[in-house]
Amino acid sequence: MSDKRTIEVYDQRAAEYGQVTASKGPGRILTDFIAALPTGGRVLDLGCGPGLSAGHMAVAGLAVEGWDASDKMVALAAAQVGVTVRQARFEDLTAQATYDGIWANFSLLHAPRDAMPSHLRAIHRALKPGGLFHIALKSGTGDRRDRIGRNYTYYTQTELSTLLHAAGFTLGPFETGEDMGLDGTLAPWISVTAQA
Repeated sequence: MSDKRTIEVYDQRAAEYGQVTASKGPGRILTDFIAALPTGGRVLDLGCGPGLSAGHMAVAGLAVEGWDASDKMVALAAAQVGVTVRQARFEDLTAQATYDGIWANFSLLHAPRDAMPSHLRAIHRALKPGGLFHIALKSGTGDRRDRIGRNYTYYTQTELSTLLHAAGFTLGPFETGEDMGLDGTLAPWISVTAQA
């Protein structure tokens, strides 16, 4: 994520975002992702926010790194037991065949559309052969800022499928839903877990 204004919003509202996204336990999609990974596997939560998903993965026995561009989010994520956290952007990912899984839950939607192909190729390279990649995005078309200033790039299922195939992934089934965001708006989303 290179959009300065979006990072500033997350810095200013990190605690509130942590409350909005808080849950008592991992949801089904995260539970399935964890179950599909090898015991003790190495995972990167790319755009980890307050680290809630990373924390659930660590509790499940995975070796988890959390990356986020917002230093306030990094501070919150650092409180998750068993999670190694660093301030980093999507473009900082240069690892090769390192991770058993990469979790990018509503984070890559902040990347510019023209940067998405290179981000997905970098994620594919960073995964071990057969490694899993979860991505969730807001569905739609175009790009725009929300009511609180965050920049979003929206994708259709067809567009996301094309991008993931081009990066070398084999796709699992898509999931769809609707959730209330930090800006108070109900928005549709799509997600998929793909294999390198």
